[in-house]
Amino acid sequence: MFRQLTTDTLNWILIIGVILFVIELTFYHGGMLINALFFSLLIYIGRKKYHSLFGKVIFWVGVVGIVFAILNMLAIRFLIIAAIILFLIHYSKSKKESAYLHPKEFKQREETNETIIRKQPLFDHKLFDDQRTEEPSYQWKDVNIHGAFGDRIIDLSNTVLPNDTAIISIRHMVGNIEIYVPYDVEVSIHHSSLFGRALIFGHFHEKLMNKTLLYQTENYNTKFPRVKVITSLLSGDIEVKRV
Repeated sequence: MFRQLTTDTLNWILIIGVILFVIELTFYHGGMLINALFFSLLIYIGRKKYHSLFGKVIFWVGVVGIVFAILNMLAIRFLIIAAIILFLIHYSKSKKESAYLHPKEFKQREETNETIIRKQPLFDHKLFDDQRTEEPSYQWKDVNIHGAFGDRIIDLSNTVLPNDTAIISIRHMVGNIEIYVPYDVEVSIHHSSLFGRALIFGHFHEKLMNKTLLYQTENYNTKFPRVKVITSLLSGDIEVKRV
């Protein structure tokens, strides 16, 4: 069933779940999370003393308690209801027509006398915003960012890459990543995703569920300029294509 979900639908479910979890922590003084921590402690103690009757009782009381504590969380309740609704929708569609999948594009502190120059990075760390490279042109600097929600777009056709290995490292939670690479640039791509899709130089992956992809152009090890791309997503799509 989850393989039939679009990435955007799954992203919205995750976002709402996180919001409900934060609301419970903020307005309900921790809500059932405190109870869950308490029952986790009982499980730990019971596990240590499981050879005795007391340990067995404490252990299973903790197990039952933590299950009920987790099920009573607002975020978990929402995810269960969402899963039931999605199951009913999917079941209803499957009874009416067959499902067809059509691939499509998507979008130490050290003292030194050495003189150093501080430069502005291409991107700052942003949790709740989209980011893209400047237009029409910009000076290249290696990218090393992390974020929570939003899209990341990097167009390498608007810059001059060094005659060396340029680095793009993006660690992101929910959102899409788009990278546009000129034809004369060699590329290595290492992408991992919990949920999402990938379109890498025409190679389409419809559903990535806890998967890692590794692609490399034929002359990457011998020619310059070249770009090493390392990306990780909790939920989202990645597209890498030539421009």
